[in-house]
Amino acid sequence: MQKIDWDNYLLPFEQAVEELKVKFKNLRNELKKRDEHTPIEFVTGRVKSLASIYNKAKRLQVPINEQIAWELRDIAGIRVMCQFIDDIAVVTEMIRQRKDMTVFLEKDYVSKPKESGYRGYHLSVEYPLMTARGQLTIPVEIQIRTLGMNFWATIEHSLNYKYEGVIPSDIRQRLIEAAKASYKLDNEMNNIREEIKEAQVAFTRKEELEVDSLIGLVELDLDADDDEDAEQVNVEPTPFEGKD
Repeated sequence: MQKIDWDNYLLPFEQAVEELKVKFKNLRNELKKRDEHTPIEFVTGRVKSLASIYNKAKRLQVPINEQIAWELRDIAGIRVMCQFIDDIAVVTEMIRQRKDMTVFLEKDYVSKPKESGYRGYHLSVEYPLMTARGQLTIPVEIQIRTLGMNFWATIEHSLNYKYEGVIPSDIRQRLIEAAKASYKLDNEMNNIREEIKEAQVAFTRKEELEVDSLIGLVELDLDADDDEDAEQVNVEPTPFEGKD
């Protein structure tokens, strides 16, 4: 087994995760500033722990060497959460069109869920990273989920950790049923997404009007303070009536 300096090996993956989180958050903020619907609700990222790397390598029976990142593909991981199922396709297409990364593998677990019940859309991308030693291309996995899919996946991950990957059959069956229920809810919300988006826009505009109103009141108070200060400055001094 090849010995790897893991601190240095994982450094660019940490950098890539931070850069991509910023890029997706900036994309979200730009769409919001333009008063457009943003398919991105929020973004998270992580670099696999050493224990997870070794466990997955063992499960897939791949060697631990400098190419391990390309075998696993998800040492660097980004998760993009969406409100609606339809948003997943929008985000996917946004990623395909980007010039700062190249998609080389896609896995659709939304229309074809895993046996466990898991749903989500996975993209493996080649991400060119500028480091102190020059450009380095590394693999990053981008997982796109609805909020419901992410909630389910988080719970399932916790139970897998608790039971060391062997979840009791009765709990496993309950998880599968919960995944079906969550997907049904996602579909219902997706069917009324236009009404939901309109309500969210109206709420945002109402908040903006309230903020503008408060700012206006503050400005009026400041103007009043300025007028009072000016009056105090312009008061004629009282003549001194005493004798020298």
